[in-house]
Amino acid sequence: MKALILSAFLIFTSTVPWLTDFEKAQVDARTQQKLILLNFSGSDWCAPCILMKREVFEKEVFQNYASENLVLVRADFPRNKKNQLDAAQKAHNEKLAERYNPQGKFPLTLLLDAEGNVIKSWDGYQKETSEEFVGMLQKALVKK
Repeated sequence: MKALILSAFLIFTSTVPWLTDFEKAQVDARTQQKLILLNFSGSDWCAPCILMKREVFEKEVFQNYASENLVLVRADFPRNKKNQLDAAQKAHNEKLAERYNPQGKFPLTLLLDAEGNVIKSWDGYQKETSEEFVGMLQKALVKK
């Protein structure tokens, strides 16, 4: 009985994972026939990034939509010494930034196809709700 309750708890509290490897995300997007949502974040210094993560990406509405439609990728650029990424991940994120975020905007969120072509981008966080952001994703797909 305890195992059943624990399993149910894990199902309802699970979140869609954010990948850090863009190439793996592309493979997953192709095989699962999903799009990629790439988010550039400064997880320990960018207040709008932190708010967007908490108010949009961690909410159940977004998580449900993402599990069905998206492969999530986060390119994080922390500043605090204790949060620094290893050299390989830092180089990977910088390569992504050269291609998709040369102006260094934070947060910057892009909807991409599996080949890495930009469908839509969102610069900053305008305090939209999770529901509103999912609506913007859906609208971007209609225009595609």
